[in-house]
Amino acid sequence: MSDRYLGFANSSLGRRLVDALGLPRPAPLERWQSGRLRPVEGALVIGGGPLANAVEAFAARLTDTCYSYAGQGLQTPPWVAGLGPKLKALVFDASHLSDSGQLKQLREFFQPLLRSLDRSAHVVILGRPPEAVQDPAASVAQRALEGFSRSLAKELRNGATAQLLYVGEDAHDQLEGALRFFLSPKSAFVSGQVLRLQGCERQVQDWTRPLGGCRALVTGAARGIGASIAETLVRDGAEVVLLDVPQARKDLEALAARLGGQALALDICAADAAERLQASLGEGVDVVVHNAGITRDKTLANMTPEYWDSVMAVNLDAPQVLTQALFDAGTLRSGGRVVLLASVSGIAGNRGQTNYAASKAGLIGLAQALAPRLAERGVTINAVAPGFIETHMTAAMPVGLREAGRRLASLGQGGRPQDVAEAVAWLGQPGSGAVTGQVLRVCGQALMGA
Repeated sequence: MSDRYLGFANSSLGRRLVDALGLPRPAPLERWQSGRLRPVEGALVIGGGPLANAVEAFAARLTDTCYSYAGQGLQTPPWVAGLGPKLKALVFDASHLSDSGQLKQLREFFQPLLRSLDRSAHVVILGRPPEAVQDPAASVAQRALEGFSRSLAKELRNGATAQLLYVGEDAHDQLEGALRFFLSPKSAFVSGQVLRLQGCERQVQDWTRPLGGCRALVTGAARGIGASIAETLVRDGAEVVLLDVPQARKDLEALAARLGGQALALDICAADAAERLQASLGEGVDVVVHNAGITRDKTLANMTPEYWDSVMAVNLDAPQVLTQALFDAGTLRSGGRVVLLASVSGIAGNRGQTNYAASKAGLIGLAQALAPRLAERGVTINAVAPGFIETHMTAAMPVGLREAGRRLASLGQGGRPQDVAEAVAWLGQPGSGAVTGQVLRVCGQALMGA
């Protein structure tokens, strides 16, 4: 469903009217388009500590135009206020900040640059995991980066986003893959997020087809977000197995035919679902995306046992059982990737959704709980938590709730299924082994929850 307010607020007449009334004017977001070659189409500025030098080494693969600012020993030409072009991306390495007094370097770097940001710009701050820093003063400074980055994300305008990446000592070679996502339109609806990168042996061999040679399973794939995930995985080179309930067989088979994939009509809650799935996957699978989910909303006082049990069975029990079965049988190959579709409702809660929110919070817990065990074979597991996404389901919401869902976010609008799919595809890449047991919100920095 189209966002009529977004379109009107950015029209010639609407712009004047909403500005005069002091109403919010969310900016149209730039999203990834087929045929695009560079993650950053515009100027990139890098600065800060030693990790800036690591970024400088591969910056030419990110963009054609790169500048340095407040960097230590960088060879890239300096950016000069008032003379340089609009800035599409900023990377500041704050990993060297060792006490609270040095935090002023954040202001000194960003303040002169913010007014030169282009539309849909992307900002990334690099730091060290506070829990891994020995010196208490340095750990405090690194933890302070979270408050700074989340607040900065809320101050940015014109569709810009900001993230914080805590980079482990053994994860320097994972920076390029992370920045290819977070500095590009693939992360258009991701903002205010904090992720930790750790070491990972696997690397992407071909950035034009990062999932080349991979086989991916997507549940709930017949339509909506599931279909978009399948399309994006195929775009990135994966062979797909598409699973949905038998009632959706017609749509499922049509999508599989269009994408050159395999259709599998299966009830994931059936007693023999794990055995049938393993048999259908044959030689195995590299990426498992648990997208299937249902809602049965009622306040707890009116919640029936059937509503509670059905949501738990589909949303939480089935992903847990199937993941464990595929891992134990070796059907989920070594170095594989598991992505769970959670929700911001599982983080912040939502009235009338005690069952749904509990199931989605449980998926986040599942990622955290299974990550250490799956790591024994190089398998990662993460959760993606969408916020308000423009789908047929949200189009059926009452208009007041729908508008609140769109506007109560820093980006001031709903996301698209493509936004969720891009995050899933990134977490499915070989290099995303640097991230495991974590949750990535795709919510435009929704104002509810953390």
